[in-house]
Amino acid sequence: MTKIMIINGSPRKNFNTAKLLKEAARGAEEFGAEVEIVNLYDLNYKGCISCLICKRKGVEQQGLCFYKDDLRPVLEKCLHADAVIIGSPVYHSYPSGMCRAFMERFMFPAHTYMIDSENGGLKRVLNHTLPTAMIFTMNATEEQFRQHHYDTVLSDNEASLRAVFGYSETLYAFDTFQYTDYSKYDCDLFNPEHKAKVREEQFPKDLQKAYELGKRLATMKK
Repeated sequence: MTKIMIINGSPRKNFNTAKLLKEAARGAEEFGAEVEIVNLYDLNYKGCISCLICKRKGVEQQGLCFYKDDLRPVLEKCLHADAVIIGSPVYHSYPSGMCRAFMERFMFPAHTYMIDSENGGLKRVLNHTLPTAMIFTMNATEEQFRQHHYDTVLSDNEASLRAVFGYSETLYAFDTFQYTDYSKYDCDLFNPEHKAKVREEQFPKDLQKAYELGKRLATMKK
């Protein structure tokens, strides 16, 4: 059976990012995949501690981080999965800190500093393609996304995942609904009526895209 790991890098378990990830899970499950959702904020772990054991000569590289904490079993499941989908809100131009810490630990041990003389570029630890995807949610509109160069900054995540694991794609959800009641917060930068309209009209389309993403990755083979 196809196994899909879904990683929620948001502190919220039932808001924008989580809802999109759950739709991706539904798409994968309807194809027949087994899906596991992990909420990173439930775990106690660190980012890469630069121990460099994964790069030492004579150490058998399996692509798995050597540091043992709550994240290590999740990383092992991801490496043995048929696809991995990672979701995160955008905080000041970047994925959440917990998401970035996960990605450091996920990618660095599966990345080498060895030149692939036959195919060019660097050698990969995994001898198969592990399809990956990222889902980003953000307050920014699509226009602001490009104006502030989020497209350049965030696309580097996809490029890194593709270089390490062989395939990656990204789904962006813009202008998302941040509060259920805007009147309770100091936030006159945002128009609550506009936000509600985007939530009603655009977010269902984003959910559909997430569903299709999950289904698409579930159909890919290593």
